[in-house]
Amino acid sequence: MTESERVSVGVLAEPYLREWQVRSLERARDGAGADISLVVVNDPSNAAVDPETVASAANDGPGFGLDTLELLWLTLARERAWTLVVAERELARRFGAEHPLSERRAVSDADCLADAERRRVTPTTEGSWNELPEETVREIGDRCDVVVRYGFGLIRGDVLEAPTEGVLSFHPADVRRYRGLGAPMAYLDGRRTVGVTLQRLTEAIDGGEIVAEATVDVDDCETLWDVYDRLHERQIELLAEGIENLRDPTIEPTVPEALGPYYSMDRRRQPGFAVRTLLRNLHGRLS
Repeated sequence: MTESERVSVGVLAEPYLREWQVRSLERARDGAGADISLVVVNDPSNAAVDPETVASAANDGPGFGLDTLELLWLTLARERAWTLVVAERELARRFGAEHPLSERRAVSDADCLADAERRRVTPTTEGSWNELPEETVREIGDRCDVVVRYGFGLIRGDVLEAPTEGVLSFHPADVRRYRGLGAPMAYLDGRRTVGVTLQRLTEAIDGGEIVAEATVDVDDCETLWDVYDRLHERQIELLAEGIENLRDPTIEPTVPEALGPYYSMDRRRQPGFAVRTLLRNLHGRLS
């Protein structure tokens, strides 16, 4: 691609996108020469959790509605001890803590996706990995220069090479230090800055080429959720920067010389890890 060319962008999404994800796509469309041509929606995203229940709970106003209580019960079954941390966040929201960039918006309500073709597909799942149907992969290859992954969890297979510029995905940490459970690990380590990495995916977890990256100051963040807010603010800008880098023939993606250790998502479900996070959040709110 050259700087004068428009970029045909595909999106892998859940039925509901986070507000920061929608804004990042808007920024890429308006400022980075991106035309969003195809949206592939995970159907179902999780057979155990109704996406409308999740969205309603995430956007719920004051008080604990039935959707919020149902979501907490489902979270307990899946996340075990980490549910304590999620419950603390929900309680804080009821007392006025706002995290608007984490609110959910239906794909059908995102204006930046209005002109894109939409496909609802069910991936083939093996363990934590997902593979898209062959016909979907072919359409992505035919229609898209690059794809942004905002859904489907861990993906592998031919879709990673179907678009000319591959599949891009954010990791909320510097992959040279933290892979897997990035932001919570950095938060508990007391990092004053946290990296954000936009990668071209491979089948190595958090091991792809770096298309764009940034370092974010989080020293004044009181809770883990404030850290995520700060990272989301930067991610909104970083997607456009990454696409601009792909359009610039003088810029090559970076191959990390070394990768940090991999921290499994299961770690946050351990009582010790969850309690440490909860106590640090509470200390931040009360200090």
